[in-house]
Amino acid sequence: MFDLADLYQQLILDHNRSPRNHGRLDGAGRRSEGYNPLCGDRVTVYLALDGEVISDVAFEGVGCAISTAAASLMTEAVKGMTMSEATALFERFRAMVTGEADHGDESLGKLDAFAGVRNYPARVKCATLVWHTLKAAIDAEDEDEVVTTE
Repeated sequence: MFDLADLYQQLILDHNRSPRNHGRLDGAGRRSEGYNPLCGDRVTVYLALDGEVISDVAFEGVGCAISTAAASLMTEAVKGMTMSEATALFERFRAMVTGEADHGDESLGKLDAFAGVRNYPARVKCATLVWHTLKAAIDAEDEDEVVTTE
């Protein structure tokens, strides 16, 4: 029998084992660092912009499987979006994993794999750290920014 939860778990494990867009992004115009003191996750997000469009995005860091998979899937999702579209996606993702929005009203594609995180409050910060770091990079203009989940 097909089990969507198993499929989502496999997707998260795949992105943890082989993260996409992982590594330093030379020529990035914006960079932000994030830290989750609760579990020690650290991430740096790099953005290359073409006007308002995120032409390239990458991340470096160390973290748990949820944190690494969230970074990998986030970079895939926002590449090619405008900064305002990426910010809107961040808000939808955050609302989904915190339980602030009813899940199922509007699909987030592969990011739906994190819907179950809302059932584990301690893991919400793992899933959202990279998103908060992305938002800081978008908002920072040309300055480096450091964010924390606290």
